[in-house]
Amino acid sequence: MRTLFRDVRIFDGIQLIAQHGAVLVDGNRIARVADSADALDGEQADTVIEGAGRTLMPGMVESHAHLTWASSVEKIYHQFILPPEELKVAAWRNARVLLDHGFTSAYSAGALGDHIEPELAAAIDAGETPGPRLIPSTLERSPEGAEGVETGDVFNGRGPDAIRQFVSYCKDSGVRSLKLVISGEDALKPGSAKDVLYTDEEMEAAGAAAREAGLWIATHAYYPKAIELALKAGARIIYHASYADQAAMDQMVAARDSTFYAPSPGVSVATLEATPPPHIDMSHMKASATERMALESKVVPALKARGVKILIGGDYGFPFNPNGRNARDLQIFVEHFGYAPAEALSAATKLGGELMGLDVGQVKEGFLADLLLVDGDPTADVAILQDKDKLAAIMKDGALYKAPVA
Repeated sequence: MRTLFRDVRIFDGIQLIAQHGAVLVDGNRIARVADSADALDGEQADTVIEGAGRTLMPGMVESHAHLTWASSVEKIYHQFILPPEELKVAAWRNARVLLDHGFTSAYSAGALGDHIEPELAAAIDAGETPGPRLIPSTLERSPEGAEGVETGDVFNGRGPDAIRQFVSYCKDSGVRSLKLVISGEDALKPGSAKDVLYTDEEMEAAGAAAREAGLWIATHAYYPKAIELALKAGARIIYHASYADQAAMDQMVAARDSTFYAPSPGVSVATLEATPPPHIDMSHMKASATERMALESKVVPALKARGVKILIGGDYGFPFNPNGRNARDLQIFVEHFGYAPAEALSAATKLGGELMGLDVGQVKEGFLADLLLVDGDPTADVAILQDKDKLAAIMKDGALYKAPVA
């Protein structure tokens, strides 16, 4: 199956490379990229899509996905933990919602149910349900929340041996990235973000066991000691890092070739905007979000200037920050972190593709054909990506998930 996109503005994952170009997809890969609208007209194609000057760009990558955090733009849940069958329904829905909104890949930052994400990833790969390419995780190995809020479980006990058993369990479960919550979380338990929840020996054991098992590690880390432990374990990605000091930032820079960073501001902005009913007190969450955003407005540009690979992804899935709003992170990067629109787009595409370890995130010959045809120019205004109706076409693995309206 060959598909030809004609007369398209092309954002290749780094920059705008053509105002009126053409792209040929052969099977599930990009075969040709040309900077002239009619340059590929001699190529045989089963389907020709007239871009009419719309923007062709890579599919986006959600680098901090919580598909089992149930709330989406289609259905809000006011309880965090759901019965297993309802949780599965919500996760399957959220996978489809992300794809509907232009996210063709997702890296999980932890699940609220065991085994559910490997099952979902397998179902997506088999074509049984729509969703992004998924790096699945398992139940977060995390502390209890305040007043009995269940956020995960430190199962398999404590100590290096228990950690090694946990990694083995993850490998056998079919996950590809295990989530370690190294810091506490003020939003769930006020004052706990400073807490360090693992020892040096446990994190060293986690890193060694994960490397041996061929697994990645995703880490929730706010303060310098937690960041240090994440890096010692060889973390694939660090989330938050809001309170990083100069020494911690130097360590992140030293690891920039192997460790990604996602500040996750979406949840902070949504927290500040939330208007909960009177019986729900979000005052401590709002105070924490205010402080984090102020700190990250300095940390993120400083790390970006030193070459750290910084990704979008903002803890979507809360009722006040539902799945489906994920593209809002791009606008936050522009407005709060000083990114140019093309830089924010690159964080959502090229850099996200590198996190996934796949040939995705670029409009480049030989890469997998995960593409969006956008009605407008996101290199001028990234906010248009928040409107799924502006996505005229969504292609994943060379197949049109959403075809343009004739």
